[in-house]
Amino acid sequence: MIFDCDGVLVDSERICVKIDVRVMADLGCDFTEEEVISTFVGSSFAIRDAFIEERLGRPLAPEWYKAYDHLYEEALATELTAIDGVADAIGTLEALGLPFCLASNGGHANIRRNLATAGLRHHFAEARIFSAADVALGKPAPDLFLHAARTLGVDPARCAVVEDSPYGVTAARAAGMRSFGYAGGLTAAHRLAGPGTVVFEDMRELPGLLSAARAVS
Repeated sequence: MIFDCDGVLVDSERICVKIDVRVMADLGCDFTEEEVISTFVGSSFAIRDAFIEERLGRPLAPEWYKAYDHLYEEALATELTAIDGVADAIGTLEALGLPFCLASNGGHANIRRNLATAGLRHHFAEARIFSAADVALGKPAPDLFLHAARTLGVDPARCAVVEDSPYGVTAARAAGMRSFGYAGGLTAAHRLAGPGTVVFEDMRELPGLLSAARAVS
């Protein structure tokens, strides 16, 4: 099992979307919350920057985002929680002896900080945390998921991915992995639906859904 982080393990997307809207307005390219959700949630930094530059009509300055990092850090430090039910789901997977890891488009430092803030860091060993910084292309390319599978010595066809964005489920399909689309967050269920994907809304359902999928595979 490969977990995404933001929006799957930690409820960060709701916090970051509101700040994204403020940041975009400050840059001079207004985005609504709905636009941020549909274009930025789950995307790579390269995809995000391309959308912003298209709206602005000019290139962004190098490392432009660093001027806004403190807004995200302060909000996440005080408001971030784990996704409802995910600790129960992880506990069940551990009890069943089913191995899992994490693969996120976020940077390594942010991943570890968010896991720690949400009280989930102890579930993920260092060797089981993967970032898009480890590969050439982040999601929706399959590189990150394939890298995680290769590093852990698992056939991609035997992997399952838990994602909350179209970018994530697209990457899972491209990697030849079964996916579980979590629709209990910001992304509507129909945007996650597709081949090889089970869409669900309560993280407590995940172990049962995984067991059912394994039984018929």
